[in-house]
Amino acid sequence: MRTALLQSSGRPGSVVGNLKVLDEAAGRAAAAGAGLLIAPELFLTGYAIGADVHRLAEPADGDSADEIAEIAGRHGVAVVYGYPERASDLVFNSAQLIAPDGTRLANYRKTHLFGCFEQEWFTPGDEPVVQAELDGLRVGLMICYDVEFPENVRAHALAGTDLLVVPTAQMHPFQFVAESVVPVRAFENQLYVAYVNRVGTEGEFEFVGLSTLAGPDGGARARAGRTEELVLGDVDRAFLAASREANPYLKDRRPGLYGSLV
Repeated sequence: MRTALLQSSGRPGSVVGNLKVLDEAAGRAAAAGAGLLIAPELFLTGYAIGADVHRLAEPADGDSADEIAEIAGRHGVAVVYGYPERASDLVFNSAQLIAPDGTRLANYRKTHLFGCFEQEWFTPGDEPVVQAELDGLRVGLMICYDVEFPENVRAHALAGTDLLVVPTAQMHPFQFVAESVVPVRAFENQLYVAYVNRVGTEGEFEFVGLSTLAGPDGGARARAGRTEELVLGDVDRAFLAASREANPYLKDRRPGLYGSLV
């Protein structure tokens, strides 16, 4: 499945503007043969929105979800996007997967909140593995800081995730995560990882770009630079199966030795 990584910070504070950016990117992705378009963490609203998070947050089935379903259907491409999710009196840092026919397939709430900003404005989710089937692949969702916890990614591997989608707001000076940690996570867990970042300066944050589609061999199938761009890479089911056969980490595990980890 060809996968498009939208490295962009969109139009911070403007949901309407970001929907337009997403629509345009979906058209470009579909024209290039992509079956999935991935946007960064909190793409719908912007990341550094502070107290506006409560004004801009929407339910998982809100108006913006309906508009993105229309975008997906119009272009025939699945979409993953980050957004602040309102549920009763709580707000979560969430990511949602919408199918090419507009069906909402999965919604994930970030389980590990990074820094004072996120911990002040968001409630952490408590469901570590969220998956859906898409084009013959088991797609899992995670957000940014979550991928830096090896237990999180291993849980996905054990649950059969083939492609782990990670909308991200990775900032300076942590670019080594995109450059080194993400490819290692893909290799040690024998899955693909699509790590899709914001870029440029927003408030006090400097986002580093470097969005990456890493394969189960630890290599980059696609890697962006440090500017706004749409990059494409292929998730190859046959290659994944061969790699898992050649690298039997999951088969060779000895869980009885790991009790002290929990």
